[in-house]
Amino acid sequence: MSRIGKKPVPIPAGVTASMDAGTLSVKGPKGELKMPMSNLISYEMKDEGLSVMPADGSKAARAFWGMQRTLVQNLVTGVTEGFTKVLEITGVGYRANAQGKMLKLQLGYSHDVDFAIPEGIEIKTPDNTTVEISGMDKQKVGQVAAEIRRWRKPEPYKGKGIKYRGEYIFRKEGKKK
Repeated sequence: MSRIGKKPVPIPAGVTASMDAGTLSVKGPKGELKMPMSNLISYEMKDEGLSVMPADGSKAARAFWGMQRTLVQNLVTGVTEGFTKVLEITGVGYRANAQGKMLKLQLGYSHDVDFAIPEGIEIKTPDNTTVEISGMDKQKVGQVAAEIRRWRKPEPYKGKGIKYRGEYIFRKEGKKK
C-alpha cells in the first residue's frame, strides 16, 4: 500500500478541479493546469479532497499510485502558490541578466549565451549571480533550471559554474607539487 497515495489531495478554497475526457484540469488564482489521467488509476472527488486509488490490483497500478497522487498535488500547488528554483552563479566574470523574454548569461565563453525564456516561466535576476525561475508547472520550472545549469555545470576544483541553491559541490584537492 502506498502511504503517499492513501492521503487525499486537499482542494483549497478558490481552486476547482474537474475531470472530463481522460483529463484532469485544476483552476486556481494563478491559472489552469491540465494532466492526462492514467487508466490504471481511479480518481474520485470527495469532501476532504481528490482521492487517487489504483483501478485494479495489478502491480503496475500500485506502482503508479503514489506518483499520480503527487502529480495531482503538484497541479494544486502550482495553481495556488507556484514553484521556484534558484540558481547561483560562481566564478570571476560570470553573471546573468534578465532582459524581457531573454536571459543573457556571461559564463566565460567567447560569446554571451542568450537563453529564450519559455511561455509560462518567469525569470528574475535580483543580482548578477542569482537567477530565480518561477512558474506554475513544476516539471517546466525544473527543466528550464536544468537547461540553464547545463551551460556551465559546477566544477569540483574551484566550484565555478551554475549550481542550485543549497546544492553541495564535492570539492577535490588540486594537483600537488
